[in-house]
Amino acid sequence: MTAPATFLSPRDLLARWEEQQSAYVAHRENRFEVMLDILRLHSPAEPTVLDLACGPGSISDRVLARLPGSRVVAADYDPVLVRIAQTVLAEYGDRATVLDTDIAAPGWADVLARHRFDAVLTSTALHWLSPRQLLGVYTELAAILPPGAVLLNADHLRFGAEHPTLREVSERHEKRVQEAAFAGGACTWDEWWALAGRLPDLAGLLAERERRFADRPPQPLAPLAFHLAALQTAGFTEVGTAWQYLDDYVVFARR
Repeated sequence: MTAPATFLSPRDLLARWEEQQSAYVAHRENRFEVMLDILRLHSPAEPTVLDLACGPGSISDRVLARLPGSRVVAADYDPVLVRIAQTVLAEYGDRATVLDTDIAAPGWADVLARHRFDAVLTSTALHWLSPRQLLGVYTELAAILPPGAVLLNADHLRFGAEHPTLREVSERHEKRVQEAAFAGGACTWDEWWALAGRLPDLAGLLAERERRFADRPPQPLAPLAFHLAALQTAGFTEVGTAWQYLDDYVVFARR
């Protein structure tokens, strides 16, 4: 029997988030495995990682749990998700720092000045940015990362009109995955937010969330080619893809 929302802990909500996101992203765990493999094989044994647009802490939780001695700075602008991440990642003590910062605002990386990062990881997040904002984020990251540091961005980068068959197959596959996940009990996006809103500690933050994102409509999706070109323009020396499944990618960049 499912526990009432008032008895759900932030860790429970993160688990529900994982189920919900996996309904929208097929083979989502493979993304994280690729990221962690690159982190293990390329970065220092005890890396410092920036979890960019961290949500409730999906990447941070995996990095801290699987890489002993690692440290994470997790940053997001959604006050509800920041609160969940703060509570969940507090389990790791001073290895985790959670920041409330707006990566769409110029100069947002100033709050990171005292940190030296070996890697930046982000998942299913940067598509909320316009192409201009995306280039700005990549540029600010390039300015703060030392030579050799890597950026890994996992996201859906949709096929355009030049690939009609691949686009159709990807859309049909995505629909099939969602139908199976929801039939199996996973929350939809809206259901998850309704559940979060029933927790007293989070309900009061929903109005602030609405205020922050009220003037941010959905943005045109930037294709893979734009991401690669923007990373090169920003100053990354090596760019490419580390993983792909249909229209889902892990984009790689080395400073």
